[in-house]
Amino acid sequence: MFSYPAACDVDEELLELVTMVLSSLEGDRSCKLRRYDRARCTLVYLRKHDTLEQIAAGFGIGVATAWRYMNDTIERLAAFAPSLTETLTSHHADGFVLLDGTVAETDRVKAEGHFSGKVRREGVNLQVIATDTGKLLWISPAMPGGTHDLKAPREHNIIDVCTQLDLEVLADKAYQGAGGTVTTPIKRRPNTELPDKHQKSNKVHAALRAPVERAISRVKGWRILRHARISPNKLTSVTATILTLTIYM
Repeated sequence: MFSYPAACDVDEELLELVTMVLSSLEGDRSCKLRRYDRARCTLVYLRKHDTLEQIAAGFGIGVATAWRYMNDTIERLAAFAPSLTETLTSHHADGFVLLDGTVAETDRVKAEGHFSGKVRREGVNLQVIATDTGKLLWISPAMPGGTHDLKAPREHNIIDVCTQLDLEVLADKAYQGAGGTVTTPIKRRPNTELPDKHQKSNKVHAALRAPVERAISRVKGWRILRHARISPNKLTSVTATILTLTIYM
């Protein structure tokens, strides 16, 4: 294997932020790689999802050392991710947020419940909350990919928290019957057509909800969530880290 120079599409300011976090938490801890390089190592792993072998060769360290550095940095950054209640309490919106689910594929699990009918692969279910402009507010912990989008927000207390805060949630048809303050498109009854006023209402709803796709696209810009090569059990820390990185970008 040989190494070569490569770029990572992450702002320099974010790299400096991660480096400062490591500096503030570690004190005088001595490591083979300086904090700046460990930050680079972690960001390359999350953003480009290079293999451990590629990263180890690029930084001149062993594979086990590369994993230890990245895992340690990910756990430290994940601790800064805001909780759902903190996020929504501090969010100053026009009375509503956008909710949608996505599946982060993984090749490390064949266990029952992780197969997602949505992507026809094993993965984990992630719930994404965004503003009306598509700005990411929160990413849920990972659940098995087979979890229905109606069950997931109940497990994460999304519906209860939004109801308590009197915050309306716009979601797609997968969330019909969620209750609380969740609003979904009006469903057509079997063998009938929706009245024009309901069709127009659904079009307005779809237009208002569309920006959540931009938030999901931004989340999937971290390529580890496109096809993860790690245990799904680690993806909750990864999503919390990505939330931390995204809200400070």
